[in-house]
Amino acid sequence: MARTAEISRTTNETRIVVSVDLDGTGRFDVSTGIGFFDHMLEQLSRHSLIDMKVKAEGDLHIDQHHTVEDVGIALGQALSRALGDRRGIARYASLDLAMDETLTRAAVDVSGRPYLVWRVRFERQKIGTFDTELVREFFQALAQNGGLTLHVANHYGENAHHIAETCFKAVARVLRSALAVDPRAAGEVPSTKGTLGG
Repeated sequence: MARTAEISRTTNETRIVVSVDLDGTGRFDVSTGIGFFDHMLEQLSRHSLIDMKVKAEGDLHIDQHHTVEDVGIALGQALSRALGDRRGIARYASLDLAMDETLTRAAVDVSGRPYLVWRVRFERQKIGTFDTELVREFFQALAQNGGLTLHVANHYGENAHHIAETCFKAVARVLRSALAVDPRAAGEVPSTKGTLGG
């Protein structure tokens, strides 16, 4: 079965359409009206090998918060729908990812039980016009709606752009591993309970 999904989300604050193919090649078509966020979502797609389309229109005249958070919600819902009962997946992955002076670790359990542990600090409030606090807001929404236990920890780094980018790339790489179908356990739910999600 194709592991694909499309989610449409419309509120008084945003209009979002997201589609994913978990067995893609990392092709992306992203437009949120927030240049830096588009760049990060493109990294997420490319390095996870998840084909991703994201179209978002939000109340950017207020700020970027609603758009970033709601894209995280829709993308998490799309991932969860595409996974179905999560049968056959590897489920777990962790990785340290380096970029120049920065090192960030991500670990994931695609458990169906959402939880975010965030150990990332930014010394700057902005990357260009992008609020650095929104990096956490995105991953909180992604984890909550994707049913992911997600841990992200920046070990060290100085450049705020590098810190944010390593967060997205590290999460991408652990998703790539954890969402992969394990040929030794194809068709099996990777849990002694026989179900994931509670």
